[in-house]
Amino acid sequence: MWPLYASSIIAIAIIAERFWSLQSQRISPPELITQIWQLIKYKQIDDARIEELQANSPLGQILAAGLITRHSSRDITKESIEDVGRHVTQSLERNLNTLGTIAAITPLLGLLGTVIGMIKVFAVITTEGVGNPETLAGGISEALITTATGLVVAIPSLIFYRFFRGKINILVVDMEEKAMKLVEILHGDREFDPDKA
Repeated sequence: MWPLYASSIIAIAIIAERFWSLQSQRISPPELITQIWQLIKYKQIDDARIEELQANSPLGQILAAGLITRHSSRDITKESIEDVGRHVTQSLERNLNTLGTIAAITPLLGLLGTVIGMIKVFAVITTEGVGNPETLAGGISEALITTATGLVVAIPSLIFYRFFRGKINILVVDMEEKAMKLVEILHGDREFDPDKA
């Protein structure tokens, strides 16, 4: 049971942290592309503004990579954005593998506890016989509690693992769209419309 308790505490901590960290406003602020467009339009981009942008949010890090290479070719700007985007995506997925592992192993830990419990029940049968049903019932119920606990930890862990995976995919697509807008603005392929940002 102790590994199951530890797994449940870790799972709760990861779920709470991911809910806090994966808020759309924190990852991809909707007003950021408009602010950058204003800076480009009025030629106010400098190193200090780029550093401020990098510290702003994960989307800010991606867009800052584009601004750093704004005087290079479109392909270099795009490569720079994609490179930073891969690192940002990896940071968004932080701790999700652990949550997925918890979802996968806790039913097995529960099953292991049940098997160990049943071994103990059979050990009691060999020493005391089957004359005392209360002893047997207590041992069997103890064994089944570990399976139930494993499932109680695994099911929510799996649900939240899938939920966060989907949320990250949505955030990544949104950031890709905004990054492509920036590339098109920087290289003159698009006139920016703040109302459609």
